[in-house]
Amino acid sequence: MLNRLDLRGHGTDIAAMLPRPDITSGRPGDDPVEIVKGIIADVRSRGDAVLLELTEKFDGVSLETTRVSDDEIDRAVAAASPELTAAIEASIANVTEFHEHQMRGTEIIERPGVRIEAYQKAVDRVGCYAPGGRAEYPSTVIMTVVPAKVAGVDDVIVCVPPSAEHGGIAPSVLVAARLSGASEVHAVGGAQAIAAMAYGTDTIAPVDVVAGPGNVFVALAKQMVSGHVGVAAAFAGPSEVVVVADETADPRFAAIDVMVQAEHGPDGLAWLVTWDEAVADAVCEAGDQLLAAAPRSADIKATLDSSGYVALVDDREAALAVIDAIAPEHLELQISDAENLGRQVRNAGAIFCGNQAPASLGDYVVGPSHVLPTFGSARFASALTVADFLKDHHLVTVTEEGMAQLGPHTMVLAEQEGLAAHMESIRLRLENS
Repeated sequence: MLNRLDLRGHGTDIAAMLPRPDITSGRPGDDPVEIVKGIIADVRSRGDAVLLELTEKFDGVSLETTRVSDDEIDRAVAAASPELTAAIEASIANVTEFHEHQMRGTEIIERPGVRIEAYQKAVDRVGCYAPGGRAEYPSTVIMTVVPAKVAGVDDVIVCVPPSAEHGGIAPSVLVAARLSGASEVHAVGGAQAIAAMAYGTDTIAPVDVVAGPGNVFVALAKQMVSGHVGVAAAFAGPSEVVVVADETADPRFAAIDVMVQAEHGPDGLAWLVTWDEAVADAVCEAGDQLLAAAPRSADIKATLDSSGYVALVDDREAALAVIDAIAPEHLELQISDAENLGRQVRNAGAIFCGNQAPASLGDYVVGPSHVLPTFGSARFASALTVADFLKDHHLVTVTEEGMAQLGPHTMVLAEQEGLAAHMESIRLRLENS
């Protein structure tokens, strides 16, 4: 099931030996970077017309407008099964509870003559992207819209590529959008959706922050619009998982969890790391059996063939070195004393400890957002949180007492930097007092 990589005998100095997928590579004339640049420029130039053209070209769906009507969403909500509605509501409740704990109140800092009031305000408008096409992801709608609403964002739009099967967006996604609090939904995907949210069209008003995972084209588009709009989380691209297993792991659990993220399709990353060769053999054997019966075996196999590995290492310390070098989106520790090793990990988007904590739970119902940094960006970035939709503000109030304390220091520093007007603004006040 997995390509074998024997790293034993190299200790922890193994980062340079680890293969990494190159998601920007392509055939000559098929460079994703250039393709995305062209799409963004076209959307900025021709707006909605490009969205409709590319939706028909890539998704096989002909639309008159990207905007999904309230009536269509109402029908989806009314037709949803009680089980689906209950699952979506349970997910929303848990995600809401987790993110409410991230909110902080106003903070006051006072010194003699100086008062600083620090607080947060939400951005006005957020655009949430959820993948679509061959699959439907109501979970991603929940994991992006709910943190934005908890942060206090009034206007949250959702963009999802339509599918030919539904002739539009899957009803489950529309239900999740309504129950999560989205204000509008658009049937458009790919880099063109990111460009539309960032720069606006006649139908889609521009947003302040774009959030949500996607394929390489979506991830690159978010990189390219970053700076013009805020881009929540880091490189939220093709899905990744590293499963660390020892003799306490159930080989079937480890095998299926390697396959879970590979199920999203190619360009991702799926690794098993162990210091026990018997464990590697057992997991691979279990994986072969599970893969043969998997409904999406072609997608799983495509990812595993290109970037699926079982890495044999010397010990737990070497496993930790592999983890931190890869900086995976999802990390599962199916080992004894998992929490202890988990606390030592420096680079990972989300960490799941023990045999009963698969990343699948995190994808749907645990609480933290499943929008996570990929492609090594967990070295410097984190999961999507309310902070991605909040701006820090502060009010500074200074009395004459405070000016007397701070003014002389300010003048010294301003003089050192050669900024005479800065010095004068202080001198005039000190002289006047």
